[in-house]
Amino acid sequence: MKKSAIVVLVVLAMVMAILSFAAEKGKPAQEKAKSEAIKVGDERYVCNCGDKCPCNTISSNAGKCTCGNDMVTAKVTKVEKGKATFKAAAWDKERSFNTVAKYVCSCGPDCKCKTISQNPGKCTCGADLKKI
Repeated sequence: MKKSAIVVLVVLAMVMAILSFAAEKGKPAQEKAKSEAIKVGDERYVCNCGDKCPCNTISSNAGKCTCGNDMVTAKVTKVEKGKATFKAAAWDKERSFNTVAKYVCSCGPDCKCKTISQNPGKCTCGADLKKI
């Protein structure tokens, strides 16, 4: 009786471990692609084409955003769930950007540019953005 109880406990522990791993593996890629590293006071490069721009490109490197405009250095002034607010010297007001991306840089986990966007295109390091 004791042996069967121990076997059942071991099997349950293994099932829980497998389910936990599967749940992490199955999380939507958007959840994994969040710009969690963005904090108030950080500087990033962001799209400079205005409030109505749908690309919301954010990067750690200077370059062009996915809509073709030059990116501008901006300081993070506020971070909320799924959004970050930036202020650039060239702007007269702050702008909010989505931090949950539809596209991310395809250069892998060691990527230095950390480019995210709502549009397809190239990231600032030259790699293609991949759809999540």
